[in-house]
Amino acid sequence: MSDVALLVIDVQESFRHRPFWSEADVPRFTERLQALIDGAVARKIPVLQVFHVVETGPFSVESGHVRTLEPIVIAPDAIFHKRRHSALVESGLAGWLTEHGIRRLIVSGIRTEQCCETTTRHASDSGWQVDYVTETTLTFAMTHPDGRRFAADDIKARTELVLVDRFARIATVEQALAGRDLPVTA
Repeated sequence: MSDVALLVIDVQESFRHRPFWSEADVPRFTERLQALIDGAVARKIPVLQVFHVVETGPFSVESGHVRTLEPIVIAPDAIFHKRRHSALVESGLAGWLTEHGIRRLIVSGIRTEQCCETTTRHASDSGWQVDYVTETTLTFAMTHPDGRRFAADDIKARTELVLVDRFARIATVEQALAGRDLPVTA
């Protein structure tokens, strides 16, 4: 078995029911994420799906929205449920990774600056090597309390800035699937 695992974090229909949802970047995101998932499967890299759950609302299991975001097709090797931003907190994921000898993680999912970034920082601090594949993360424009508006691309650039050379290698789908021998992109 591979010592690499792909994390697909919070890629769930729940987000379509949030007021900030936008379809603008979804086609490119789903196309690149599907390429990453398919590439991982072809290389026998375990695909681990993580869902965010809460008691009520669109992120509750009872809502019916805690399911894979369409049109993504995934047959995960394992599924985890989390209640915190980091997928490694109280989800069972950290134990699974250790038990299966995983040394490197490929991070993808929704939202770029939230659960994906938090999981990346936590994983790095816990000793895993991390490839952060920004093109397979999705986020949405945000407004700062002072009124400044930040586009999704700005948020992604900021996330890469704070992760690269500290917590992760910023990689394309192809680089992440090829392994650690390719150069870092920023």
